[in-house]
Amino acid sequence: MEMTNKHFFREMGVMIGRSMRHIIRSIDTIITVTVVPIAIMLLFVYVFGGAIQTGTDNYVNYLLPGILMITIASGISYTAYRLFIDMQRGIFERFHSMPIARSTVLWGHVLTSLVSNAISVVVIILVALIMGFRSSSGVLSWLAIAGILSLFTLALTWIAVIAGLCAKSVDGAGAFSYPIIFLPFISSAFVPTESMPGPVRAFAENQPVTSIVEAIRGLLTGQPAGNDIWIALAWCAGIMLVAYVFAMMVYNKRV
Repeated sequence: MEMTNKHFFREMGVMIGRSMRHIIRSIDTIITVTVVPIAIMLLFVYVFGGAIQTGTDNYVNYLLPGILMITIASGISYTAYRLFIDMQRGIFERFHSMPIARSTVLWGHVLTSLVSNAISVVVIILVALIMGFRSSSGVLSWLAIAGILSLFTLALTWIAVIAGLCAKSVDGAGAFSYPIIFLPFISSAFVPTESMPGPVRAFAENQPVTSIVEAIRGLLTGQPAGNDIWIALAWCAGIMLVAYVFAMMVYNKRV
């Protein structure tokens, strides 16, 4: 156990390298993750944008935080897929026969998800810049945005871990992400919540995506994020903690 703890980060680095090589060998993963959000962004900006009243002259600025949420929600489904494949092939049992920390296998997948989703987010922001996105935010604001997106990615990735470990089929491993991808559409990501009917508005204003979107939008425009940033961090941290506990319980039970 002492040697396992001593070499924990080295072992985790090996697991991350293994997962990253899978992504590099199938670069279409990142392409697939970014194509749909880019298509949605193009559709809403150039087709629906003129008919949507958001109180801003540059709709892509208003839309971008929600598109980033959809990008991350799409990307984490591949974590569940890769975990499911490893389970089916008995990879976990092979690693556990070695003198390494058991959790490094999961952390390799989780941190790889963080890196791959970061790449996808950068691609989306670059496309948004071409479409006219502009921000007056400083370095600290961008660091805060990166922190929120990282926490959001980790929170959803641990949910993906649960799905990947529990799934009975490849389709089932990725199906959990569909409701998560749909959540930004029932939030302030595309239109202000004031325009929604009462029950829908109540749900939209009290679900995590709205707080996260509003916090990122405020940081991008250089305006005070207010309580939204703390609510967003609380949602991300809470979801990540609960999902991590359940993921480890499932992991220890299944493997």
